[in-house]
Amino acid sequence: MRRDIFQAIANPTRRSIITLIAMHAMTPNAIAENFSTTRQSVSKHLKVLLECDLIKQEQQGREIYYSLEIEKMKEIDKWINQFREIWETKFNQLDEILLTLKNQKK
Repeated sequence: MRRDIFQAIANPTRRSIITLIAMHAMTPNAIAENFSTTRQSVSKHLKVLLECDLIKQEQQGREIYYSLEIEKMKEIDKWINQFREIWETKFNQLDEILLTLKNQKK
């Protein structure tokens, strides 16, 4: 079953993993050290993120390193941006109303 990227980021642990590996690639053990769960639990979260193509893995010698898949993260940003534009318009309209009310009181 292919998962949706929004299902993946809905989980706080997976969002934390994304934050951890955003700056540099990390091994599963290094990632797991940041959580109070089992290594197996972290591996399951990594699997979901891999299935959604939000992260990628690279073999370096005997270690596997996980890093962020930037292009897939852009999909999330694009989706969120549409709401950002709506809210910015609403805030601008509110600013205009408040300015009008302030001028009426003078």
